[in-house]
Amino acid sequence: MLRFMRWLPGLVFCLWLRVAAWGVEVRWNTNLGPTIVEVTSLAEVTLRELQGARWQAEHWQRVFAVYAGRSDSPLQDMPPMLGKYSITNGCIRFEPSFPVEAGVVYRAVFHPSRLPAITNGGTEIVSTFRLPASTRVSTTVVTRIYPSAKVLPENLLKFYLYFSAPMRRGHIYEHIRLLDHAGKPVELPFLEIDEELWDPEMTRLTLFIDPGRIKRGVQPLEEIGPVLEEGKSYTLEIDRSWQDAEGLPLKENYRKVFKAGPPQRQPIVTDAWKVTAPVVSSVGPLEILFPEPLDYALAKRLVKVVNREGQAIAGETSLGEYERRWRFVPAKAWTAGRYSIVVQTTIEDLAGNNIGKPFEVDVFEGVRQRAGNTYVSLSFEVK
Repeated sequence: MLRFMRWLPGLVFCLWLRVAAWGVEVRWNTNLGPTIVEVTSLAEVTLRELQGARWQAEHWQRVFAVYAGRSDSPLQDMPPMLGKYSITNGCIRFEPSFPVEAGVVYRAVFHPSRLPAITNGGTEIVSTFRLPASTRVSTTVVTRIYPSAKVLPENLLKFYLYFSAPMRRGHIYEHIRLLDHAGKPVELPFLEIDEELWDPEMTRLTLFIDPGRIKRGVQPLEEIGPVLEEGKSYTLEIDRSWQDAEGLPLKENYRKVFKAGPPQRQPIVTDAWKVTAPVVSSVGPLEILFPEPLDYALAKRLVKVVNREGQAIAGETSLGEYERRWRFVPAKAWTAGRYSIVVQTTIEDLAGNNIGKPFEVDVFEGVRQRAGNTYVSLSFEVK
């Protein structure tokens, strides 16, 4: 039975789909959140047995599984969806790991005869569900990609992709391509990992180029070759089929065209940074000009300004001139005195080189675990 309920028209939409047999119901619930599937009206003794069973996913799937695909596809040819099982509010609840997609056919299959404390559970219950296709217009776009320069080192380590709205997790590499000068896809350019590197808001994705094809002397670089080659042109292409958090595709494709320049293999040297101090009693900016572009996200996060007592100065940080100019505007007017620019040494340039340390890593674990608490300071005076 399909029942539509509307509470506070235009604000809340609730869809319930139930299939019942011998008093038990399979219920799809899309009320105020991600779609979940529940088996209700089970006996209390059965629920107690399930509560204490401490089943793993494969045990739950023998009793209750959800499949995604064409309605005429044999279930034995389809893997069950991944998700979390629980006993909640007197029912078996399944929460999919990824949101259901509009237009896809889903089938929930419940085998009552495989339940504990059941001697005659009856035949299986199959419930089919399909979320109606959305009529909303796509508005989400790629707003920018960093590094922003048009010439990038051939040993570039990563890109940052920024979106105008939260995106959907999963299968990101199906929507990203790196093309060479002839429009041909570069073979396996990115480090494809299961743990996608999104920020908490799901609006920024960190996309690593395979480090094994950057560091000299390692097998992938020797056998396959570098991802980027100096002097050649490339296009990073984002396909509009990528869905946002609402299940809508991007409004349009996005393309970043750039050229590969000479590699950067030397560590960052802060003595080469040019600091321009602000004027006292003003809210003018403090600026640093770098000889080479720095990593956008790290430069915004790992450079701080403190007063003589070591207290952080509140303000806004930005980067310009292709991430070569760092700019800090204080929340309050500068007072006279000496200040320090405190920089964490794990800050990176575009090739992953740190302060006093070149990029030396063979695998991605090294990239993720090079955290440290060492700093360098640059003094300046406001007068």
